[in-house]
Amino acid sequence: MIRIPILMYHSVTDKPNEETKPHSVRPSDLAEQLAYLAESGFTPLTLGDLVASLNKNNGRSMPDKPVVLTFDDGYADFHSQALPLLERRAFPATVFLTSGWVSDAGKDAAGRALDDMLSWSQAREAAETGIEIGGHSHSHPQLDQLRTEELRQELRRNKGLLEDTLGTPVATMAYPYGYSSARVRREVRKAGYFAACAVNNTIAADRHDMLAIPRLTVARHTTINMFRRAVEGSGVPLIYLRERILTKGYAVVRRTRYGLQRVRGNV
Repeated sequence: MIRIPILMYHSVTDKPNEETKPHSVRPSDLAEQLAYLAESGFTPLTLGDLVASLNKNNGRSMPDKPVVLTFDDGYADFHSQALPLLERRAFPATVFLTSGWVSDAGKDAAGRALDDMLSWSQAREAAETGIEIGGHSHSHPQLDQLRTEELRQELRRNKGLLEDTLGTPVATMAYPYGYSSARVRREVRKAGYFAACAVNNTIAADRHDMLAIPRLTVARHTTINMFRRAVEGSGVPLIYLRERILTKGYAVVRRTRYGLQRVRGNV
């Protein structure tokens, strides 16, 4: 069995606002984490390249110690803080972009961005350096709570805007908040995505559903020792015990909420 740590970042800043602070990392911490990956012989891949390497029919080989770095939402500090650190080590990464939050979205603006976000030109510039741009919905809703037609619009509008504006195919995505369901995953496949990330805080493996790939959260409280243990797969369940309990509990709440909406005819 092939095991791959897939890391989930959000904002990279020394001065996060109150909403983004718990999920942000300091640039100095990211630099230390990237240094550890490089010194420990990890080979970073984009999510798309990882999935392609898992396909035994295309002739691609998997590196000995693969790792995937992903950044959710599309914060402006990815361009100013994270991208220079990645470029310094020639590390690729994947940014999952919420199209309605782009700073110059104009008439396509939707939802409420939590901080300063990437512009389209910054996203294009990142893509030109080898960063993979993936989807993250249009307005960042809880996809599993939407009516099916609304769900389709969220997925397809996001994918269409990304492809039209960046001029490159978009075939991977991440679920806002990590929430999905069998219905959501069916619509993701129909929208043209071949891989999608959840959270789950466990090491990904080639046995996992490619439309529900687990990731490991990297946040402000993640020490370098925790980071080292997580990417090496040492004691991951214990490191993320609190997060996994909360995730499982809220999954029950969301399923119940959606079930009640169906009974009432709201979905």
